Amino acid sequence: MGLVPQSHADPTAVWTEDGLTLAWGWLDQSNDLSLQLDPACPDLADDVLAWAEQVAGGPVTVTISEAEQHVADALVRRGFVPAHEGPFFACLTRALEDVPDVPPMPPGYTIRAQYNDVDVARRVAVHRAAWSSEDITVERHMRMRETWPYRGEFDLMAVSPEGQAVAYCQGWYDETNGIGLFEPVGTHPDHRRLGLARAVGTAVLRAFAAAGGRSAMVCPRGDADYPVPKLIYESLGVRSAPRPS
Repeated sequence: MGLVPQSHADPTAVWTEDGLTLAWGWLDQSNDLSLQLDPACPDLADDVLAWAEQVAGGPVTVTISEAEQHVADALVRRGFVPAHEGPFFACLTRALEDVPDVPPMPPGYTIRAQYNDVDVARRVAVHRAAWSSEDITVERHMRMRETWPYRGEFDLMAVSPEGQAVAYCQGWYDETNGIGLFEPVGTHPDHRRLGLARAVGTAVLRAFAAAGGRSAMVCPRGDADYPVPKLIYESLGVRSAPRPS
C-alpha cells in the first residue's frame, strides 16, 4: 500500500494499492481535514489522521457524516472530541432525470463558461466578493483549472449586461459513478435576490445530465443560523442525506 502526496495549493495525500485509491486526505489552510475511506479499509482512518496531524504540526478539525462510524471511532481513539452543537453541513442529493429548464433571469444576464484569461479574472473576482475572502487568486484558480477532474463546462458563471461575472456555480463530475458535486457556489452581494444562484445551479445540473450523470450532490450549512444556501439548493430539487456529525 502506498502513500502518494499530491501537488496542490493545500496539502493532500492519497493511499493506493494495486492502482486503486483506498483513502485520501485534504488539509486546508485552516487545518480543517477532509477525508474519505474505502469502507472495506477502516483502519486507514488512523493513517490519514496521523498524516494530517504531522503536516499541520498541531490540532486539526474534521467534519464527517453520521454514517461514518468507523471514522468516528478512529477520531475518538486519537483524542478528538465530538461537537454536535453549532454549525454543521448537510449532504443534499437529487437524481438527474427531468432536470428543469434554467429559470428566467433579469434582462441582459446570461450564463456561460470561462472563455479566456479575462473571464478567469472575472470568475475569481466574483468568488472573492461573494465570500469576502482573498484566499482565491487568479494564479490559484488557474492551477485548479489544470487539475483533474476539472472541466470548464461545469464551472459556469452568470454575467451581467455590463459583462461582469456576478454569480457562479462550480461543478465537479465523477464520470465513473455518474455523480456531480456543487462546490463552491456564490453571488456578488450587489446582485443577490435576482434568482441568479438558482439559475446557474440549474444550468450546472443540466450540464451534469448532458454528460450522462445520474445524480448530483451539494453540502451546504444545515443549521438554522445560515439557512439561505440550503433553501436555494432545495429549490433545485435536492434533498437531505444523513446529517454530518
